Amino acid sequence: MAIAIILILIVIASVLFHVLAPWHAAPPASNWGSIDTTLFITLIISGIFFIAITVFMAVAVMRYRHKEGARAHYQPESKKLEFWLIVVTSIGIAAMLAPGLVVYNDFIRVPKEAYELEVVAQQWQWTYRFPGQDGKLGRSDIKFVDATNPLGVDPKDPAGQDDVLIKNNEIRLPLDKPVKVLLRSKDVLHNFYIPQIRSKMDMVPGMVSYFWFTPTKTGKYEVLCAEFCGVGHYNMRGQMIVEEQGAFDQWLSGQPSFAQTLATAAKPGQDSVLEKGRQLVEQYGCSACHSQDGSTRLGPGWKGLYGRTEQFADGTSALVDEAYLKESILKPQARLVQGYPPVMVAYTLKDDELAAIVALIKSLGAAPQASGPGEDLVAQGQQLAQSLGCLACHSVDGNKGVGPTWQGLYGSTVTLADGTSVKADEGYLKESVLDPAGKIVKGYAAVMPALKPSDKDLDALIAFIKSKANADASKAQPGKSP
Repeated sequence: MAIAIILILIVIASVLFHVLAPWHAAPPASNWGSIDTTLFITLIISGIFFIAITVFMAVAVMRYRHKEGARAHYQPESKKLEFWLIVVTSIGIAAMLAPGLVVYNDFIRVPKEAYELEVVAQQWQWTYRFPGQDGKLGRSDIKFVDATNPLGVDPKDPAGQDDVLIKNNEIRLPLDKPVKVLLRSKDVLHNFYIPQIRSKMDMVPGMVSYFWFTPTKTGKYEVLCAEFCGVGHYNMRGQMIVEEQGAFDQWLSGQPSFAQTLATAAKPGQDSVLEKGRQLVEQYGCSACHSQDGSTRLGPGWKGLYGRTEQFADGTSALVDEAYLKESILKPQARLVQGYPPVMVAYTLKDDELAAIVALIKSLGAAPQASGPGEDLVAQGQQLAQSLGCLACHSVDGNKGVGPTWQGLYGSTVTLADGTSVKADEGYLKESVLDPAGKIVKGYAAVMPALKPSDKDLDALIAFIKSKANADASKAQPGKSP
């Protein structure tokens, strides 16, 4: 009886949750209505089957529960029951599939007034191309892909000279204007997905797939890859910004055309070397794993990398100079940086291409040189925090992460999971690094691994954390041990 009651309660709770749930899909695009209607039909049909099967289970549990001396009736088959099960199930499946076919037909039937946007996927980044003043996208082919032409636009096609290239993960679209999205992949299978827009389509190498929609609401929407495409798949994200036509036109006018990109690459001097480096980085997808702004990604960031001392997984260290950078690109498995997975593949580059990438990394700034013993120790601690991957969980700007922020942590009072409190002094910080499970702080999971730095490295880490204590201690986020 108890099992039957639980089954009935599950049915009632499921129906009430759907009816009373405060979460409702927003209508930011023209295709939301038909897609949502199809999803609703699927939900209703599957819900009917769910309710019927669950109620049948509850009735069967109550009616045919075990009784002393009773025997189950043996019935090998029921052709009538099998017939109706086949008929009802077939009707239900057809009812779920038919609306989807109608919606898909609308999804790929593009209005004549729609303009084109090409999306090119590559592990693990997005690149975009708009038509220029002529309103036409130039021809493209894989044979034209090189460092200066990563999208493979035909340089001899006049229609492609004014094409506008967007070489980052952010794209903007004008409000209330239909857009045909052309989808290409340069390497493996990807999927261009904007959840709020209800837009989702596979990107198959060697093919051009497409769909269309009309943005109907301004705002920022996340772009995701919905097809597993490698170790950096989780980081293949972007942003679509829908704005008024005037703001969009102003933004678009500031983006480089294909002809301008070729002209910049042809100019002699240091600027052309850096531009070539940027093009190579885009071509090979380096920025998907290595940030240029100091943010944490799958591999070490390039900002301030040149000139600092890098710690390796085998306990050794080395100065990041030109020789080290070249070796890391050509033989990435030779020396594995501590705190990062060994997932980078070896690249075969020409001498000038290798020099261009190294020049780009050098242009992003050398590691800061300390002016005194104390500052030198802090700088060493910062480098260690980066190489050990500490900053992936602990922010230094007050933002909350997997672990507590280091801003204002030193000297503050931290509340532990057992209700006690402790002052975050040097002893506590060292204990937290060496034995993070010893004192679990309230509000955070005990997921930090124990580290075994040398006494010198430990002092450097503590000095770096202490250097962030000048912020207001009230801003420190309570959390797990640093």
